[in-house]
Amino acid sequence: MKVSIIIPVKEINHYIVEGNRHLLGLDYDDFEIIVLPDRDTGVRLPCTRIIATGPLGPAEKRDLGARYAKGEVLAFLDDDAYPSREWLKKAVRHFKDSGVGAVGGPGITPSDNSFMQKASGAVLSSWLTSAGYIYRYIPTTYREVDDFPSVNLFVRKELFERVGGFDTGYWPGEDTKLCLDIKKMGLKIIYDPEVLVYHHRRPLFLPHLKQIARYAFQRGYFVKVFPDTSRRPAYFVPSAFLVLLVVGTALSTMSTTFFLAYSGVITIYTIALVTASVTTVLSTGDVRLGITVIPGIFLTHIIYGYNFLRGLLSTKSKDYHRMV
Repeated sequence: MKVSIIIPVKEINHYIVEGNRHLLGLDYDDFEIIVLPDRDTGVRLPCTRIIATGPLGPAEKRDLGARYAKGEVLAFLDDDAYPSREWLKKAVRHFKDSGVGAVGGPGITPSDNSFMQKASGAVLSSWLTSAGYIYRYIPTTYREVDDFPSVNLFVRKELFERVGGFDTGYWPGEDTKLCLDIKKMGLKIIYDPEVLVYHHRRPLFLPHLKQIARYAFQRGYFVKVFPDTSRRPAYFVPSAFLVLLVVGTALSTMSTTFFLAYSGVITIYTIALVTASVTTVLSTGDVRLGITVIPGIFLTHIIYGYNFLRGLLSTKSKDYHRMV
């Protein structure tokens, strides 16, 4: 089964060069690599088709790459991610089942990332940040899912064409729309922890928080547009926490009873932060990392909560791809 690996990118960068080396070392015989930068600068990568697209967004680039693809399966990979050696072999085996439409796997933090990149990865892979979606950042149990990010996503080409590809009106979040379309066709989306890529993180604090803001805004907007996978309690929790902080601080000065209740909630949250920090230290052996995730998780909750509310109250999605 031939696989077409499709990578959208603004320009050829060092991450793409690094990723290309890993792609060429894949334990799989029949695949092609398609990289889609804005313009052709003359840089060439071994065994890779480079298709200049003009200043398109990531979703549009993926759709264009799919039109050029010769494989039966499309493998979507971000430019700042690279695969494990058996990535294709582990993913393709699932397509022997005709009921499987798509396959995804975790994107873990590379060991050679900077300290602040690792801190971002530790925040994302913390149970206090990602809750039931932690499997996107670390390998967990095999499962069926209904929404998965396009950083590491395989889709049957004929199915991709049948549902109309990505909805290019959205980024980020185009993968949510695609996954909903796949589920509406009655097909499964499989999460396999062995379909693993290494995903370079945006460093704490500003780059990480900017990324969180983009995704939170779109998720808030998607509550109204795609409620099947976005109108879920877990997505509302950071906003509820933010409102509690703002309103609770004011009301706690007016009522002793409310002050005690508010103090209790803050105490529980603080204990949860410390527990998450200790968990990070135990899993990494890095005390400094454990300390850094405390403000990282707190600010991630605040930024996500605020921008989720903005998206929820917005009358239209944002065209973020022009900003990055």
